Formats: sequence, structure tokens, C-alpha cells
Amino acid sequence: MSRVFKSFLAPTIANDFIPFQIASGRWSNSYEKNLSYFDRHCFENYSQMHVLTQEMVDSWCIKRTTETNRSRLDRTGVVRAFIRYLQSRNLTDVDFPEMPTAQTSLYIPHAFTEAELDNFFRACDELPVKPNSMVVLTRKLIVPVIFRLLYSSGIRTTEARLLRTVDVDLDEGVLNIRQSKGYDQHYVALHSTMVSLLRKYENAICVLHPDREFFFPSFRGNMMHTEWVAKNFHKLWYKYNTDIAVSYELRHNYAVENINQWIGLGFDFFSKFVYLSKSMGHKRLQSTRYYYHLVPAMADILLKLTGPDFDWIVPEVDYEEG
Repeated sequence: MSRVFKSFLAPTIANDFIPFQIASGRWSNSYEKNLSYFDRHCFENYSQMHVLTQEMVDSWCIKRTTETNRSRLDRTGVVRAFIRYLQSRNLTDVDFPEMPTAQTSLYIPHAFTEAELDNFFRACDELPVKPNSMVVLTRKLIVPVIFRLLYSSGIRTTEARLLRTVDVDLDEGVLNIRQSKGYDQHYVALHSTMVSLLRKYENAICVLHPDREFFFPSFRGNMMHTEWVAKNFHKLWYKYNTDIAVSYELRHNYAVENINQWIGLGFDFFSKFVYLSKSMGHKRLQSTRYYYHLVPAMADILLKLTGPDFDWIVPEVDYEEG
């Protein structure tokens, strides 16, 4: 924990709540940052208070003029978790204010071309090995592998970053995703070519980090920072490509490429739909429907096959779970 908490809540936050969240696998740099902002809000505006009040929470959670519903939810989420923690131990009777749902996203992911992907992975493979430092050598080993894993498995960037060595079964070719969006555990079966690449990577990375906990460690051997994947993708993507793209779109590409293969299979798509949803860690089948809208003519084909039952079989999407 790098931040210093100053309000009357500091002992409870630092000594009780944060260790509990870490032990539960529900902690991140963004959580710590937003909780420290709430702590500062209490310290600066309620310095004479010694008990959490409804006014403190409500004044923090009020929507700011520059915020969307989504960013407001992100900012206040850790405070909601903190209040639940206190309520469950009868330490407060404060309620978290009712929050609106996030607006439906109109975002359309970038559609990768084969040439763009070839360019990107070529850039990954061209990373230098000099200077001969732990930073350079660790990055050289990890980058070509982690991005191919994202591309071939559809796992979230955070899931890859938080993978522990004990959760990667290279004998069976299965990932155990313990820390996911919403913290729902699920399993991902890997393609044999990806398993082969991971085995080679494992042999090489063990030389640099023999006692590592995380499958993809930082150069210091611990967990990589949140921004690591996005920054490396950005730098390597624009080495040869010009269209705008982000690392998370490799997950979208995985879903769309799978769905593209289903066209013409008739009702076999129902079982494949379930497999895809589970593999991608969606809690509800509704969330997987989003990807149908990214595949040309797929929604029309499904509607033609199922008629009025289409919305029952493939309900409307909740994009925020993607």
C-alpha cells in the first residue's frame, strides 16, 4: 500500500478493509487511488467528525459535471464496497446512494485486418535484446507471448496480467481465471499452438525469474502495472499500423472471428454460443450478444433462423460486462 490515509477512517481502511480486499483478490491500484480520494474528501471537509455519516457519502457520490454514469460508477465503486464491509460488521448504518446504470456504449471496436495483425506481431517479435538489462530482457520474452495469448484466447487484459503460475496448466492446456471482471472464476482451454508457445516461454522466463508468482511478471518479478499492456500495445501497434486500435480489441476480435466461423452451421450455433460465453467469462448469455452486432449479416441470419424467438434465445446485450 503506497498511499497515506489521513481521515478518521484511516485505521479502518489501512488495517482492516484493504487487507480484507487483498485477501479476497479484490484490490487494484485504481481502487486504492479512488479510496484515497474519498479519504481526502472526508479529511478536508469533515475534519471534526469521527463517525461516517450519510452526508459524507452522498457529497462524495454526487455526479460531477464532467462525469458519465460509467465514470461515476468507477470512481465510487470502492466506496460502495467499503460501506458494504462496514455494514456487514455492524459498524455503520450509512446507505450507499442509489446509482443510475451506465449508459449503453455506442463504441464500435476496430476490425483488425490480417495485414495489421501481421504488422503488430512482427513489431512484437522485433523487440531488441539490448541493453542487456532485466527490464529489456523481461519485456522481450513477455510481449510476443502475452499479446498472442490475448489474441488466441479472448481473455481480458487484466486476466492475463493477473495470471499466476499455479493457474496455468501447460499439461492440459487450460487457464484457471481466478480474478476476472466481477471476480467470477472460469476456465479457458488453449489452442495447441498457444500451449506450445507458452511452454517455450515458461522455460525462458524461469531463467530470469525462477521464483516468480505471476505468470507474466514485471522486471522486478512482481505483478505488472495496470497500464503495462495498453502502453506496450500502443507503442508496437503504431510501429507499422496507422488506424486507431487498443489492446482490449484483441478480445473483441477473438469473439468476432469465432462467430464468423458459425455462419452456415444452422442451429449448431446455439451450443457454440454457450461455449463462447463461458470461455469469455460472461456471467450472462445476454452479454455475449453484443458480438453478434459486430459480424456482418450474423444478426440477420439468426433472426431468419429463429423468427420471433430470436430475442428469447439471444437477449439484448449488457455491453458493460464485455
